[in-house]
Amino acid sequence: MRLSVVIPVYNEEESLDMLHEALYQALGEQSYPWQVVFVDDGSRDGSLAVLEQYAADDPEHIIVVTFRRNFGQTAAIAAGIDHAEGEIIVLMDADMQNDPADIPMMLDKIEEGYDVVSGWRVKRQDTFITRTLPSRMANGLISRVTGVELHDYGCTLKAYRREVLTGFRLYGEMHRFIPAYAGYVGAKIVEVPVRHHPRRYGKAKYGLERTLKVVLDLFTVKFLISYSHKPIYLFGGAGMSLAAASSVMLLFLLVRRLWFQVSVFDSPLFIVSVMFMIMGFQSILMGLIAELQVRTYHEAQSKPTYTLRRVIDNRQKPE
Repeated sequence: MRLSVVIPVYNEEESLDMLHEALYQALGEQSYPWQVVFVDDGSRDGSLAVLEQYAADDPEHIIVVTFRRNFGQTAAIAAGIDHAEGEIIVLMDADMQNDPADIPMMLDKIEEGYDVVSGWRVKRQDTFITRTLPSRMANGLISRVTGVELHDYGCTLKAYRREVLTGFRLYGEMHRFIPAYAGYVGAKIVEVPVRHHPRRYGKAKYGLERTLKVVLDLFTVKFLISYSHKPIYLFGGAGMSLAAASSVMLLFLLVRRLWFQVSVFDSPLFIVSVMFMIMGFQSILMGLIAELQVRTYHEAQSKPTYTLRRVIDNRQKPE
């Protein structure tokens, strides 16, 4: 299978026929084998019945994965990736704001040697105050923290080589951070302008509250990207900083006691310095425990601490 298009669906019954037709217009004439993996995320309208009919009419190209209840977009994307068979996986929304006609262009970029092709909704058709502005702020923050500069992390329309999607699991709202994970393992990433249409049916499933979730998930992503293999650098660094601050305060109290005869124990700085010293020691111990857990994780599952792009071995193999 060359291409798998993964589409989470949640109460999008009215948009599905348009989406289905647009997908066949974009992919129907392609020479390579392709499939569409619809993931019904516990829809409460007639979406599932429509998807089941698509799968019955064209089992060669349509796969439907159904959840028992609503688990969220990230879980739906993870399930779609798990059931996709393609060498290239394209993610997109079901509300027809993403345009399937952009998929061949993104595949051309993959053929040029890129591992990730990220859509950029240059002319975004959403409410500015509640959707576009918070998204721009979040994109700037994510780019700065992760080091992977993208204008539009929130655009679901993205194409990936399968190998850059392996090695991590998605939780919370972390599907938007997939390019950051891919960048961490050395993927070549390019951002391309894509079309974005106004929503015709239904209403947006997310509002301003999603921005807070994204910020919280960003802490996890930063930790996994920067410190998952060497957590002692984070915990030990914090512990040494606290210990250093404690030492400076204690030195100040000692100098003040010797030169100005001011009692050390009457100052609140003494209590603060002792607390910092204890917290610093505990932080270093936590780092050591985390190091043991990381080694157990990698060794128990035989997981390497590196990722390969390819191996070049031109030796003649015996027949």
